[in-house]
Parts: sequence; C-alpha cells; structure tokens
Amino acid sequence: MSSFHDVVFPLSLAFGASGGPTRKTQITQLASGGEHRNNPHAFSRRSYNAAAGVKSHKDLQTLISFFEARGGQLYSFRFKDPVDHLSCDIDETPSATDQVVAVGDGAETEFLIYKNYSDVAGQSRRPITKFVDGTVSVAIDGAVLNPFDYAVNIQTGLLSFSAPPNEGVVISAGYAFHVPVRFGTDRLELSLEAFGAGEIAQVPLVEVFDA
Repeated sequence: MSSFHDVVFPLSLAFGASGGPTRKTQITQLASGGEHRNNPHAFSRRSYNAAAGVKSHKDLQTLISFFEARGGQLYSFRFKDPVDHLSCDIDETPSATDQVVAVGDGAETEFLIYKNYSDVAGQSRRPITKFVDGTVSVAIDGAVLNPFDYAVNIQTGLLSFSAPPNEGVVISAGYAFHVPVRFGTDRLELSLEAFGAGEIAQVPLVEVFDA
C-alpha cells in the first residue's frame, strides 16, 4: 500500500505558511580551538508551519478534514512551497533551459531532474520528484524538445528518452513542482477561543523522501 496520497495541501491554507530548508551540520571542537564541520545528509530537509493560513471557521474545517483524510502523519501529500516551487525565480515563467539536468553520454536514457542552488563558491543539487502535471519542458543544448520526444514521471522525477542523448549534449528542464510532505504531528491543537484571538497553534509539515 502506498504511503503517499497524490493530493495537494489546500492552497488557501498554504498561503502565508512559513518555513524552508534545514541542514544538519555536525561540529566537533578540536583541541587547537578550531572546528571540524561535517554534514551527514546529502540534501536539506524542508519543514513548514501552515498555521498562518487558517483565517476562518471554514479554514478550520478544511484543515481538520484534510488531516483526518491523511490519517495524521500516516500518509504524505503534495505541498506548494510559497517561495520555492518553480525551476526559476517565483516572478518568472519556467523555461526548458532553467536547470541543467545532466550531460549525455550516448548510452543513458533515464535521468533524475534536479534543481540547482549555487553561487561562485559552491553548489547544491536538489532532486525534484513531484512535478505539477503539464508544466515540464525539456531542452537539449538549448533546443526545446517536442513533448513526444521524452516522458517525465511526475511522481518520481524520472526523465526518460526513447533513444540516448548524444555524448556531450547538455540536458536541461523547466517546471513547477510540489514538495512531498507529511504532517509533523498526530495531534492538532485547535480551539475556537484560540482562533478568535488569532492564535492558532502550530500546523507542522515535514518533507519526506522516497525510500
């Protein structure tokens, strides 16, 4: 049985949510007074608090219904990160040249799609798995491909070609995406009194990764 429900956290509740990426850096103090720093995880994990989106009694009922339908923490689901849900800046339109996916080797036909975060000193690659249907476009060496020339699994992030791209060509993609998350609690702390005072308790959401 799948532990993922292919539904989107209600957008009316997601608006105003706070949160973002978290890293886990291990820091060891050395006898010299210096530090040794290491990150045991390949990727950051995102977490959010969606309490700010609950603004009406209807929102309360929507949240309770969605929570119950997910079985609390049991089933994960899609969440639209308000500030990071596109292959480009949030005030731009995605294009097929936004993110470099891979360089062809003349043999491989399947590739995972990534989003790259970088500056002049470093880079991090984030695998994207939950695309918004109909938003993915792909290019090779800057030339946009016909959608019939490739297939994208919007649940796993796998990009497939019927024939391997030539060696040395740059494969890129543009898209809109969701973050796979689950509730971070099995108990919602809600009350009409707190709602009336504008003090809804935490509604934690935690990013999940495919096993």
